[in-house]
Amino acid sequence: MENKKLTTSIVASLLIATNLYSVELSTITVTSATKSKQSIQDVTSNIEVITKEEIEERHFNSVSEAINTISGINVISNGGLGKATSVFMRGFDTQRILVLIDGIRYNDITGISGARFEHLMISDIEQIEIIKGAQSGIWGADANAGVINIITSNANKGTHGNINVEYGSYRTKKLNGKISHKNDNFDISLGLTRIDSDGFTAVAPRGKNIDNFEDDAYENTTINTKLGYNINDNNRIVFSHNRINSKSEYDKGAFGATTEEKANGKGYILETKNHYSSLNYNNKNKFSDVNVYTNYSKIDRDDEKGFTKEFDGTLREYGANIKIPYNNDSFVLTGADYKVSRHKNNINKTLKNKGLFVTNSTKYNKFIFTQSLRYDNYDLFDNKTTGKVGIKYNYNKDVYITSNIGTAYNVPTFYKLYDNYAGFDNLQPETTKSFDLTLGYKDLTLTYFHNKINNMIEYNSNTFKYFNMNDDVTLKGIELAYKKEILEDLLLNLSYTYTNAKDDNKKQLQRRAKNSIKFGFDYYGIKDFHLNLNGEYVGDRVQYDFGTYDISAQTGNYTVWNSVINYNINEDLGIYLKLDNIFDKNYQTVDGYATAQRSAYVGLNYKF
Repeated sequence: MENKKLTTSIVASLLIATNLYSVELSTITVTSATKSKQSIQDVTSNIEVITKEEIEERHFNSVSEAINTISGINVISNGGLGKATSVFMRGFDTQRILVLIDGIRYNDITGISGARFEHLMISDIEQIEIIKGAQSGIWGADANAGVINIITSNANKGTHGNINVEYGSYRTKKLNGKISHKNDNFDISLGLTRIDSDGFTAVAPRGKNIDNFEDDAYENTTINTKLGYNINDNNRIVFSHNRINSKSEYDKGAFGATTEEKANGKGYILETKNHYSSLNYNNKNKFSDVNVYTNYSKIDRDDEKGFTKEFDGTLREYGANIKIPYNNDSFVLTGADYKVSRHKNNINKTLKNKGLFVTNSTKYNKFIFTQSLRYDNYDLFDNKTTGKVGIKYNYNKDVYITSNIGTAYNVPTFYKLYDNYAGFDNLQPETTKSFDLTLGYKDLTLTYFHNKINNMIEYNSNTFKYFNMNDDVTLKGIELAYKKEILEDLLLNLSYTYTNAKDDNKKQLQRRAKNSIKFGFDYYGIKDFHLNLNGEYVGDRVQYDFGTYDISAQTGNYTVWNSVINYNINEDLGIYLKLDNIFDKNYQTVDGYATAQRSAYVGLNYKF
C-alpha cells in the first residue's frame, strides 16, 4: 500500500507541473529554455515537460502522439503511421517550430514543411521539453512558435537493459530495446526501435470504409547511441548519434484523379536515411560551466515519384558557451555558434550563419527575471537581432504570474528559394513578435498569447512561387489547464485551448482548430494496475479549395477516446493493453486522408 501511495504521489506531481512548490517538481531540470540546465521552477517561459514515466505509462508510438496531449498543440496527418504529419503550436505550423534531438537540429533543411514528425518514434527518450513562444533570441532561426527538445536517456550506474514488444491492429509490430552501462569514468547506452506496420490506405474518400482500399505500409528503424567519458571531476566528453531509417508507402495519383482512384492506386515509396550526431566537451569549475560542441545533421530522402526524386542535405554547427553563476541560482550565459547548411543535388547551394548570444537570469526573492539577446549574420539575408524578456512573480505558494515578450524569425528553406519552377524567388525571412501572460492559482493556469508574423512566407498556387505576405498575420488565443488529484488515487488532467489564427486577408488559417479540449484520467486504486482514459475534442477546423478561400471541408467537430491498461506482474515485468479510438469514430484531420479505426495493441515490458 505504501508503494502504491508513493507511485500516486510521484505521478501526481508530474501532472501538476503548474504547482511551483511541489517537492518532486524541484527535481525536474530543463535545458531548452535558456540553453543551459536549470530547475523548471526557475523558468519564466511557458514550458511543459513530458517525462519518461508518462511515456512509459502511456506507451506512445511517436513523438507527435505524445505532444498532442499538450494544450495549445494540435496534430494532423495525411494517413496513418509514418505519413506526412503536421504539428500546430498556438496556430503556427510545423515549419515554424524548432525541433531538437539532444540539442541537434532535426528540421529538414531540404524540404518545405519543417521537421518530419512522422518519422520521430518514441525511442529511448528521457523527456520531451515543449517551450511555447518566440525563442530565436536563444536558439536563432525557425523558433517562431517555440522549441521542442527531445532528450534521450543517459546510462544509470551499473549495467541495465529493457525490452518492449508490442503487436496490434493493422499488423503493427514494435520492438524497443536498450542496454546501458555506467561506471565512475565511462558510460555507454545503445537503444533500438523497430516498427513495422501494414497500415491502412493513406487516401480515402470521406465516409468510405478504409478496408475497401489497398494498404500503405510503414517501416522505421531508429538507433540511439550515447557515449560519455569523464576525463576528471571537472571535464567530460559526450558523443551521441541518432539514426532514423524509414520506408513509407503513400497514395499519389495523376493530376485530376479522384480521391477514390488515388486510394486504389499502387502505393509509392518514400525512403529516408537521416543521421544526427554531436560531440560535446564540458568543463565545470567553481567559476563557470563551459561547453564546446559540434553538431552534424544529414538528410537523405529518396522519393520514388516526387517532383525531385532525391534530396540530400547537411547541416554542420560549431559552437561554444560559458555559464557564469552568481547570487542565489542566478546566472549569465554567453556564447557563439556557426552553421553551414548545404542542399546538394540539382540545387547545390549553401547557407552560412554566424551567431552571438547572451542570456541573463536573475532570481531575487519572489522574482525571476530573464533576458536574452542574439545577433545573427547571414550570407544570403539581412542580419537579424532578436531577443526575449521574461518575468515570473510568486505571490505565495498558491499564486503566481509570469509573462514573456520575444521576437523570432523563420528562414526560407533551399527548396523555397530555389525550387524547380520558380528559380530564385528573392524571399526574405519572416519575423514574429510574441507575447504571453500566465496566471496560476493552485492547480489551475490561464494563459493568454498573442503573436504577429510579418513577411509570412506562403505559396501562390497561380504563379507556383513562394512569396512574402504584405500584411501581418495574427495568431492569438487562450489556454486553460487544470491538473489535480480529484479523488484518492484518481488524477485528472484537463485543458482547453482557443486559437484565433488569421492571415493577411483576415481569413481563418486552414487546418487550425479554433477550439480544442484535452482530457485524461489516471486511476491507481487497484494493486499493480494503472488505468488511463484519455481523449480529445476538436472544434471547427476548415480546409479550403486549392488556391481559394472556398471552404472545401470541415475537418473538425469530433471527439476521440483512448485508453491504456497497465499491469505489473512483478517489479521487472509488465503487460499492457492500449485501445485507440474506442468508439470507432469516423473522422479525417485532413480532407481526403484516412485516420485509424478502432485499434487495439498488446505489449510486454521487461527490465533487467
